[in-house]
Parts: sequence; structure tokens; C-alpha cells
Amino acid sequence: MKHILGKYLSMRLFTFLVFALLILGCTSPKDKIPPVPTEQNKSSKIIIYQMMTRLFGNKNATNKPYGTVAENGVGKFNDITGAALKGIKELGVSHVWYTGVIEHALLTDYTKFGIPLDDADVVKGRAGSPYAIKDYYDVNPDLAVSVPDRMKEFEQLVERTHQNGLKVIIDFVPNHVARAYHSDAKPSGVKDLGEEDDKAQTFKANNNFYYLPGQAFRPPQNYLPLGNGNSFPTLDGKFEENPAKASGNDKFTATPDVSDWFETVKLNYGIDILNNHKTYFDPIPNTWAKMKDILVFWAGKNIDGFRCDMAEMIPVEFWAWAIPQIKEVNPEIIFIAEIYNPQQYKNYVEKGKFDFLYDKVQLYDQLRLLVNQKSQTTELPKIQKSLDGLNAKMVHFLENHDEQRIASPFFATDAWKAVPAMTVSALIDTSPVMIYFGQEVGEAGAGAEGFSGEDGRTTIFDYWGVPAHQAWMNGGKFDGGKMNDDQKQLRQFYGDILNFAATSQAIASGKYFDLTEANVAKGNMPSLVHAFARTYGEENLLIVTNFNTKLEKIKLQLTDEAVKAMDLKKDIKYIGRDLLRSSIDIGLDNNFMTEIELPAHSAFIFKIKS
Repeated sequence: MKHILGKYLSMRLFTFLVFALLILGCTSPKDKIPPVPTEQNKSSKIIIYQMMTRLFGNKNATNKPYGTVAENGVGKFNDITGAALKGIKELGVSHVWYTGVIEHALLTDYTKFGIPLDDADVVKGRAGSPYAIKDYYDVNPDLAVSVPDRMKEFEQLVERTHQNGLKVIIDFVPNHVARAYHSDAKPSGVKDLGEEDDKAQTFKANNNFYYLPGQAFRPPQNYLPLGNGNSFPTLDGKFEENPAKASGNDKFTATPDVSDWFETVKLNYGIDILNNHKTYFDPIPNTWAKMKDILVFWAGKNIDGFRCDMAEMIPVEFWAWAIPQIKEVNPEIIFIAEIYNPQQYKNYVEKGKFDFLYDKVQLYDQLRLLVNQKSQTTELPKIQKSLDGLNAKMVHFLENHDEQRIASPFFATDAWKAVPAMTVSALIDTSPVMIYFGQEVGEAGAGAEGFSGEDGRTTIFDYWGVPAHQAWMNGGKFDGGKMNDDQKQLRQFYGDILNFAATSQAIASGKYFDLTEANVAKGNMPSLVHAFARTYGEENLLIVTNFNTKLEKIKLQLTDEAVKAMDLKKDIKYIGRDLLRSSIDIGLDNNFMTEIELPAHSAFIFKIKS
């Protein structure tokens, strides 16, 4: 038995008896294992599961670098079955973010279905970037079993997701489009982007794009679209664009570098970028109206939220104008901004009307440093203070399609090292928490898949199979039948922590009290241990994590503020029982202090009771 759950038990100090009960499927001790959330007990905390849709259902394990769709396979909308969605929901998830739904440039030939072939000179990888949108009013043909019925298959996925008690988020990519953007699926009467532009002007308020008159676009000269030794019929270096358009990362050059977003073109929201960013917002620019119409179109597909790519590259005035109009269509729809400038957080929430923002450059960056013992836990309370009033608006994560996998050598190598970071990420705020598919089973993102090379990420540019995720997928059964013991244990941890976050009112609605700064200052614990309290009504929680590589014996004292909020009395004895599958109990003395032994890379959630 020790062998079967070795790593999880060593981290959680699980007793033989409790473990045996769990293995046999017996009822766990009261307050030990959080229940799977139901519609009745589920709290308001949002738990997001992001998937790269084209990779999620792919059963092919060939994994040839730059492999074609025939060689490496591709997942379909229909592969995301009820069983798959049930397995996702069992983790405690409330929302599924389907990444790469809208049609983007790619190198698979769909011309027999009336879809123009893309030029490899301006496509990254074989499957293409899901953020180089080719048609805002269509879905990726790769994802359909029947290409002519691709939109219907997506609509069925939305319905299937809802039937399984989950909500749907998709990407909205407002800053840039593919170089060969052309909508062949737009509704009648809709004018295409750039269709009425004055291409003789670098900037014009009602142009949809920025132009470089008199200059023809030239792809990066050092770009090898399909790597050495590969070829493709359109690899001729003759992609035609004259005049050249500015690239998506605001590069006004006809000869962008391979490190630029050269496969995309920047959309013009009425800002003269080359003239001190002078704005022309009155009357409403043409791009604003077209992008709002696109949002209305997708809101009409019964989706529940938009993750807005590089939202801070779009003027906040657009969001302030557009989001309220979309919420008139669906008041419950949510908007999540990918934003990396903390100085703009408040602006994009208050003026821009965003529901949530990425918390990458603060919490994610600090947790990543802590996982590798390169920072101090006293930095976390500083982040919480800096976000005062915005804490509930921040989406926390340790992985997404842009970031390196925890289990990769570029991050932590061992997925278990992130247990304390995941616990903090999930429980420190009332805000949403997100995981990326395969994170829960220790996917390492290994291999030079194609365009992105060996970088510790799961490719977003090429056709690929995701090995650890495929072990859970088990040929489409989605029952974990091919997972090893370590993967089973890790997925159990993620299920425990996310279900707890989803069902605990202290986490979803309660108050937060830092215990780290005071206890580190007093010498009660080292600066690689983190502690905080969460409280709501009679639910009092003490959350303690150890980021160190060794066991730590600590003292921990509740602050006066936390004691008052928890309504604790000096003449009453209190105990704390860990809710994360260990047999550890703690007691608080008359000074509301306790002593705890924390194994390396461990996490505890103590529920305080009299």
C-alpha cells in the first residue's frame, strides 16, 4: 500500500489505517475529504479548466516533429464527450476554456471545402497559432469530424458542456488577425475587416489596419516554416501583401523579425500609434463596431465567457463601450483580460468593466520563484496588499498555454514541488483559479514538437499528442486507465484542492488574514513557509504551506486580527484537523499558538474547531 500512494502519503503523512479506508473506497472521516460539488452546495468560486482543444481529444501518440494531421492526429469537438466532461467536473471545475476554437491560419489543406489554403511563410507550425485568426465568424475546421458541419459540432459541444453542469469560455482575440484574414462565413451585410480601408494612408481613424504605403511585406528571411528538412508547396517566400501592414506586436516594418508576431497584423482602434498615440474615438471607429458585432455573434452561441487575448493592447475605452453592450445580450457572461501591467489593473476593472484579470506578473511569478526556493514567502502578503480591492478580480494559475509546464526541467522538473504553490493559488483569494489540461497528471511538455521547439511548453503551433493527458484519456474512456500510481496520486491532490476551493464558503466568500509576515518576523518560522487564515461564519481555516526542500518544524501564532475575526476565546481549547488527506491534528494554546512539522513541499488546510 505504501508503494501505491507513496509520494502523496509521504507528503501528507497519511496513516496506514486512513489510507486503507480510502483505497477500499470506504467513507472517509468527517471533515477529511471535501465532497464533489453539486448544484446545491457549489459555491460561487470559479474553477477554470483550460484545454488546447485540438490536443485534448487526440489519441495519436506518434509525435513526429512538424508532423501532419495525418501523421500526428488531431482532437475533435466530438472527442470531448460526456465522459470527458464528467471527469473534468469531478476535479471541482465550473468553467471550461476551449482554446483555439475560432478559425485561424493553418497548413492543412481544406480547399475542397471552400477554405483557402494558407501560406506557410506566414504560419507558425503546421497547425498554426490559435491567435492568428483567419475568420472571426467561423470555427477551426481541424476540430470537426464533418468539416461542412463544423459550427454545428461546436454548438453541440456547448450544449454538451452545459448538460454536464459546466460553463463555456472561448478566446476573443481583438488585437490582431492572420495576415491572410478573410471571412467567408460572415453574416449577410457584414463588411470584412479592411474591405473599405484607404490603403494609401498609414493611419486613418476608420481604417481597420495600419499600412506602410509603398512597401511590400517580406517574411523573416531566417524563418524556416517547417524546420530543416521539411517542405510544403506554398513555401516559396512570395507571400503577397502590398502595401505591408503593421505586425500584431505594434511593429511598423515591412520586414519583421522571426521573434515578432509576423504572422499577424495589428488592428486599428482609432489610435495613431506613430503620432504619440493620438486617439480618435469620436465618432466610434469602424473597428470598434465590427469587433462588438463579433462578440455579439459568439454571445449568441450560448457561451458563458470570453478570455480576451492581450486585452491591454486595446484601448480601455473600447472595453468600456463594448462590454456593457454584450452584457445586455447575456448579463451573466464574464470577461477575463489577459493583462500584464499592474498599474492598469484598476483601470481595466473599473473603467473597462472586466470581471477578472490575469494575475501573472505578481502571484504567478512569485509562486514560481518560491517553488524553486528563489524568493521569500513574505513577498506574498505584499502582493495581497498591493491588490487591495482587486483581489477578488484576479485569475490565479500555475500553468496555461503560454507558460512552461511545472513538471518540465524549465520550471520544477517534479510536479509535486508545486503542491504548496497550487494550494496558495487556489485558496488565498475568493477569485477564480485555473489549471491547464494535463497539469493535474504531471504533463511535462517534453519534445521539440515543431515551431516552438524544446521549451517546456505544450505546443500551440503543431499537431501533437500529450502523453500524461493521454494516459488519463485512455483511448477515449477518460477513466485514467493508463495512468501510473504517481499520476493517480497527483490527480487526487488536484481534485481535493479544487473541490475544496469550490465548496468552502471561507474560500469562496470569506476574509483573508496573513499570518506569514508576523511569524517570520518573530522567528517562529522560516521565510519558505507561508501561512494565512480564511474565515466565514463558523468556518475557520488555517492554511500552511512549506516551499522548502526539507522538513520544517515551526511555531505558528494567529494574529490578533485573525483571532478576532474567528471569534476565538482564550478560555476555550481549539484543535485544527487537516482536510487534505493527512492524519495531522494541531492544538492552539492560550496564546493561539501551535507547533507543526511540515514535510518538504507540503500543504495543510486545518479546520479550527473548539
